[in-house]
Amino acid sequence: MTHHHTKRLVAALVLLPVVACSTEPGPVGTPEMRAALFDTILARTERREAWSPIKNANLGFDPIASMRAERAGLIAAETEEELFYALERVSAARRDRHLSVSLVPNGLELPDSSGLELIGVGDIPAPRAPVRIFPDYSGDGTTYFIGDVAEEVAGPEGPRVGDRIVAVGGMPIGEWEAEATGVMRHSTVAGLRWKLAEIMAQRSAVLPPALRADVLELTVAGPEGERTIELEWSDEDSWTWPQVGEPNYDGFDELLSTVTFDFFVDHPRRIGVLVWTGFRETMIDDVDALMELAQREGLLDYTLLIDVTRSGGGSRGAYALQRLQSKPFKTTFGNLRISDVIEPFVEERRASFGENTFLDGETPELIDDGSWLMEWLEEDVMPALARGDAYTTNVPFKSAHAPKDSDGVLQPAEVHFRGPFAVMSGPDGGSHLDQFVHQVVDNDLGPVVGMPPGGYSNTWEWEEVLTFPGQDTPLFHFMWNIGHTITPNGEIAEGNPAELDEFIPLTAENVENYHDLLFEAALRQLAARAGS
Repeated sequence: MTHHHTKRLVAALVLLPVVACSTEPGPVGTPEMRAALFDTILARTERREAWSPIKNANLGFDPIASMRAERAGLIAAETEEELFYALERVSAARRDRHLSVSLVPNGLELPDSSGLELIGVGDIPAPRAPVRIFPDYSGDGTTYFIGDVAEEVAGPEGPRVGDRIVAVGGMPIGEWEAEATGVMRHSTVAGLRWKLAEIMAQRSAVLPPALRADVLELTVAGPEGERTIELEWSDEDSWTWPQVGEPNYDGFDELLSTVTFDFFVDHPRRIGVLVWTGFRETMIDDVDALMELAQREGLLDYTLLIDVTRSGGGSRGAYALQRLQSKPFKTTFGNLRISDVIEPFVEERRASFGENTFLDGETPELIDDGSWLMEWLEEDVMPALARGDAYTTNVPFKSAHAPKDSDGVLQPAEVHFRGPFAVMSGPDGGSHLDQFVHQVVDNDLGPVVGMPPGGYSNTWEWEEVLTFPGQDTPLFHFMWNIGHTITPNGEIAEGNPAELDEFIPLTAENVENYHDLLFEAALRQLAARAGS
């Protein structure tokens, strides 16, 4: 669902006028029009949103109350820029990593839109600084540190790996974090901190102007005390990275590199490592190529470790799990909240039936031609709408791997890895990655070590281009989460990441050998299971 991992459905919302205007309103409308806009967003959110009570409890907040707290700020907006960031705060108040506010052609215009998405065009690249920043997860305090330094600025006077961030642009790091959190999409605190660290090193218009500057000024603390450094922004391709803190399997032989993963093997120890990058367009072909290689080279009985610390989302992870390990398992399930968008939602799928391009309009989500999904939509979802149910039935996730009446238990493929299996996880990604890790943990397919994923997952989203009352000009693009992912153990997945076998926090002290620690922990957990 960056960053969106589910099919985009875009409709237009035109609000009825609630006031008479004697003159043509400007691009930000009148206070009354902005009030009507906010009230309609809130009302539709109350009707449509598939809330996660477990997430709300984990984060200790009420999403509707949090949204209402942003009403005055939206009404007070006097420029297009102020209105956009007020809308970001309204959306982010729901605390859902999937749900963004995006620009639309001929809509709200910003002086700087780098790092944002323009619907129909894509993400607008954001300049970045020559450092990568990570959160320190060793305690509850606000701690970030430099985790990688581009070769172009490395040196005694420059930033150094392990330097802790004390201030950004002169703003104490705790204050910076609090200000940035107001516009950052997140579903867990750990996931929020990862994304804050990531965006700290970018000149992204996701952050309001007060948190951006012509240079990145960081006050850092190292062994010699505090110092302030200034770093220039440039394109990502301008920097050469040593890749400190990234997955590194030196000493292994790389046998296969695909869009989905890189496959490394240590033949003397009979260990294979998949550094997984996502569940996207070519995943099935890439996994099939892996299985052909493993069968041909006699690798199916090797220990297999999956490093998902830099993985994104996508779809059809169960297909991979049927081949990467040897146990039957129950897949995730999903549902839809019944609301005013269900009928157009189903109609959209009727129109695209057979194309198997339900994910972002491009990436296949389903194993079959969509018949399983359409059967559920027609025979269960539409009757639920007619009855006025609150939610639909739970079915195997999007009917991607099994029909609606299935118990969701999938068997290993005919050709599959037969050796010990473990996963190394981290908070960088989420969405379908969260589902993948839940399937491993809930079905006890093997140990998972490291840190949980970002903790965000739903079935589908509904999206609209909104306008002011009485006007046809589009303003912006807004999203709702309209369905739950249900984990194999029966819980809502959103804001509820899986509990791991061994928690290993990333810190400033262990960043340079962090993946070695995960690798050793995975083998240690496998040895403990074999011994028991």
